[in-house]
Amino acid sequence: MPSYGITLLSGGLDSTTVAAYAKGRVDHLTAVTFNYGQTHAREVECATSIAGILGIEHRLLDISFLSEVAWYSALTSPERFQVPSDRPGEDIGHGVPITYVPMRNTIFLSLAAAYIESRVLHAIEVGQNVLDYSGYPDCRPEFYESMCAETAASRAAKPSGH
Repeated sequence: MPSYGITLLSGGLDSTTVAAYAKGRVDHLTAVTFNYGQTHAREVECATSIAGILGIEHRLLDISFLSEVAWYSALTSPERFQVPSDRPGEDIGHGVPITYVPMRNTIFLSLAAAYIESRVLHAIEVGQNVLDYSGYPDCRPEFYESMCAETAASRAAKPSGH
């Protein structure tokens, strides 16, 4: 029986690495990219290009309303907050950076789980930067462990999550 999976593809190094890895693990892989009203439109362009290079289906989902709800971030409200360009290395891991988008990964994973359930897919693949884990609450391993458990509990079919 063929296997199907989804990978969240932002266009960055981490999600690209995971997409390439996931491509070898499932027969049919779909990359999902979210337009959440972020200031970096280049992310979406890169994700589209990367999906083409990898030869995988690509879906761009418009959830730009998120910038109205999760406005307390430099990535969704550049008119209110500047993206730091000179953050010292020793500041990483102390406090939540202004580039954190409230609940973004929770929303992404929930939408990916709905997509999986609707398409009867088998796995969600996500790549996060290990350095983000220190300041972004939704990049911590315990967040992903709890989301995987919650997703499994709320589905008719049980996925594997990585």
